[in-house]
Amino acid sequence: MTTATYDKTADLAGPGIGNYDELAKVLPGDYQSLLTPKETQIAIYAVKDYIEKGLCEELNLIRVQVPLIVDTTSGVNDYLDRDGSRTPIQFHINNDYNQHPIDAEVVQAATKWKRMALAQFGMGPGEGLVTDMRAVRKDYFLDHDHSVYVDQWDWERAITAVDRNLDFLTNVVQKIWKVLVGAERHAQEMFPQLKDPRFPNLPEELTFLHAEEILARYPDLPRKQRETAILQEYPAIFIYGIGWTLDDGYPHEMRAADYDDWVTPTVSKDGRPMHGLNGDILVWNPVTKRRHELSSMGVRVNKETLVQQLEITNQTHFLDLPYHQAIMNDEIPLSIGGGIGQSRVQMLLLRKAHLGEVSVTVWPQILKDLCAERKIFVLE
Repeated sequence: MTTATYDKTADLAGPGIGNYDELAKVLPGDYQSLLTPKETQIAIYAVKDYIEKGLCEELNLIRVQVPLIVDTTSGVNDYLDRDGSRTPIQFHINNDYNQHPIDAEVVQAATKWKRMALAQFGMGPGEGLVTDMRAVRKDYFLDHDHSVYVDQWDWERAITAVDRNLDFLTNVVQKIWKVLVGAERHAQEMFPQLKDPRFPNLPEELTFLHAEEILARYPDLPRKQRETAILQEYPAIFIYGIGWTLDDGYPHEMRAADYDDWVTPTVSKDGRPMHGLNGDILVWNPVTKRRHELSSMGVRVNKETLVQQLEITNQTHFLDLPYHQAIMNDEIPLSIGGGIGQSRVQMLLLRKAHLGEVSVTVWPQILKDLCAERKIFVLE
């Protein structure tokens, strides 16, 4: 196995840097927070309110409640990838002296639940919802921008079959980007010290590229290095088609088979055949000097692409689950949706070096010590 092949395989194994020796090399050594702890809390909720209102206005969404736990047998929980390596926390609810028990699990993401919720709340095409989602992902490596505790603006919008195309996806992504750029300005109006010349603002426009195009530019680099390289040229990008197997035999990144559509044929701007109606927003983080993922989203599978993707991933047994049956029986709307990382966005816009400066969760002592040496103080 070549070094390039090994690196590409390892790059698909999951998020995070992977070990603390490597993390020690990448944490900034000259960091000084631009906001006090009190100012940080004020800014977090100002940005949060701005983004939630902006998403509702731009995408015609309403705010709704979202579950923290779901029934294990529902098939609603998100497995995050296609190989089942990142599993949810499961527990038994010994209800009524175990006469009417429930086997439940903690949500990893609300991706599938949201699509069911569109039907529950009677959403028609062009209408949607946004949630203040909280989740636990126990299999993450804990570094500067991955934590066990996850908070997202999880949103979903009902669409028609005609909307299942690349132009529609692009238009939705542009609306979301407009909200994020506006949120950065809003934070800087409240706290002018955030407008620091060392840290350029987000560009007004995103650059859109297919995963297949990026591989063609950097055929020998693994995924994270490809992203790092392309972000030197374009500081904010949307990568289409994440999950489709590329020319080197690997997907850009593993993506679950039963929510985003990554198989539908599309065409690049210059007329080349491509694949996928989904993607990620990535930016260059000038504080950490690293790639920084903000959002994952896409047009959701219909019954044809659901079957196709489950066949590709050898998971056709999922078709027996209630969520998958609802898609196959046209019981839930066609939709587009995604998750925007709340702490990831706050970390970027408030010029923080670590996720723990904007969210409260657990961190290993080795990580807290590494951060303290660099004047990065995580919340506990």
